[in-house]
Amino acid sequence: MALARNLIFIGPTGAGKTTVGKRVAQHFGLLFLDLDHEIERQTGADIPLIFDIEGEAGFRRRETNMLKSLSSRGGVLLATGGGAVVAEENREIMRSSGFIVYLATPVERQLQRLRQDKRRPLLSAPNRDQVLADMARVRNPIYEALADLTVQSEAVSVSQMARRVLDQIGQSDYVN
Repeated sequence: MALARNLIFIGPTGAGKTTVGKRVAQHFGLLFLDLDHEIERQTGADIPLIFDIEGEAGFRRRETNMLKSLSSRGGVLLATGGGAVVAEENREIMRSSGFIVYLATPVERQLQRLRQDKRRPLLSAPNRDQVLADMARVRNPIYEALADLTVQSEAVSVSQMARRVLDQIGQSDYVN
């Protein structure tokens, strides 16, 4: 049985890592942290501005540093950004610090959930569907390989999705 100090949610943008994560964290009595929000809090700048000033490479360096810091704490449910899994260093940090839950979400559902969202720099292109499909082609195999547990993110309410995640975690090797 795998012992885990933390729960780490991975998955594409719009999968529900933050909204579902908050409910799951509350259930387990874990501190909820969102990696992107913590980067914004630390820098005093939002993610789009960081991308504008430092580019994606600069943001990814900040992301790795923040991931190291947050994952070293115990008793945390950490919602990562969709691209956090791309760097091998980040995957190693996640593997060594928690039980990883992948919220698998098809591109069509991402498009529905993100149609009004203007805050995600990698989705600022007019062809969001193609951008999301390209990211899915690269990232989905990484999410799948990294995950201790995969939960399909369905078109249900947040509370129903949180219940599904909790039920599947309860049937897994996660020990809080």
